[in-house]
Amino acid sequence: MQINDHLREREAADDPILVGLVGCGQMGSGLMHVMHAMRGMECVAVADVDVKRPLEALRAMGIPRQKIRITENVGVAVDALEDGQYVVTPNALLLTQLEPLDAIVEATGSPEVGAQVAWNAILADKHIIMLNVETDVTVGPLLRETALRADVIYTAAFGDEPGVCKMLYNQADALGFEIVCVGKGKNNPIDFDATPDSCREEALRRGMNPKMLAAFKDGTKTMVEMATVSNATGLIPDVPGMHGPQVDVPDLCKVLIPKEDGGILSGRGRVDYSTGKVAPGVFVIVAADDPRIATDMGFVGMGPGPYFTLYRPYHLCNIETPLAVAEAVLYREETVSSRAMVSEVVAVAKRDLHPGEILGEIGEADYLGRIYTYREAVELGGLPLGLAAKGKVVQDVRKGELLTYANVMPDTTRFVYRLRQVQDSMIGFARTIRRP
Repeated sequence: MQINDHLREREAADDPILVGLVGCGQMGSGLMHVMHAMRGMECVAVADVDVKRPLEALRAMGIPRQKIRITENVGVAVDALEDGQYVVTPNALLLTQLEPLDAIVEATGSPEVGAQVAWNAILADKHIIMLNVETDVTVGPLLRETALRADVIYTAAFGDEPGVCKMLYNQADALGFEIVCVGKGKNNPIDFDATPDSCREEALRRGMNPKMLAAFKDGTKTMVEMATVSNATGLIPDVPGMHGPQVDVPDLCKVLIPKEDGGILSGRGRVDYSTGKVAPGVFVIVAADDPRIATDMGFVGMGPGPYFTLYRPYHLCNIETPLAVAEAVLYREETVSSRAMVSEVVAVAKRDLHPGEILGEIGEADYLGRIYTYREAVELGGLPLGLAAKGKVVQDVRKGELLTYANVMPDTTRFVYRLRQVQDSMIGFARTIRRP
């Protein structure tokens, strides 16, 4: 598909794709700059609890203050957009009510905010692109099914690891290769004790939110990203938390393969990650069991086989996200999303927890995420990561133990919890979960 040609056509017709953005942090503000530099697409409405952040991003893009309208009123916002102005608001759900917008990008990383924005965007017949896989691994299958019925696109973003992994997976699968393992590079070993306080200095130096950096360091983000890949493809984690070997690119196809062939996996069809020299790349390991295909793969420099590594040495995060927006709006195609609950990311205590404590958000000091197969998570009664925030501890939980529906009472007033209840009711054996 010629996205660049079609975007040029939109630009020439003075009919750009109009995008709303929820969350103007590091990823969101950078995304605004990228879309502003593109042809045929513009981010014209931004929601953030701190309106100073989108105002600063617009200023840095050269947008004069008189062209920006701060409002929480739908009518005022629509009039502003139709008048060629930019809209800034602290109310995320306002964007779902703005008729001129073609699509909304959700970039908060909060399962609660993401669930509310995605659900309301879908009901308002707007495409929704998630730079928020924390929401996708919690209620993605329900959101995707609802979007299909509404004839709009719900998708995670290209540029984030799941989107780029799915691109490589699609290519390999279309060519008839058997998929052995799909994975990503992680640029450091997991630090299970990472907290916003321990990460603060580095985060501020890198212009990041300390909570977000802690979620990367403690492994939660890796678990979430590969769970979306799992739920989109049907591939499973080989063991809880995956293996995460320290393997460089040339040896991926020697290690992340079945044990009977000298690797560490119990079978083909897995998701995993490496802490070797792979990041910021992603990979797909394939098997070519046909001798002629294996010979041809060797001829083009892919090695002797029968296992081969397809490797993309980069993912550009928010910089590539507009490609997912364009595919959704122009072609009504998704990049990647959870189609079924194949894997679950379960919350694990990061410290000793005691009855009466109220849990914080993802990336804080209370818990981290660990990937399991969905069936294992259900059998263990594991509490989904996306439902942990604001939950109340009802039994002592030791550091390293799973949070479960028996030792934590989720906050049942949260919208993401209610959506998850609906989703669970649609999946047979999920109904056997015993709740307090």
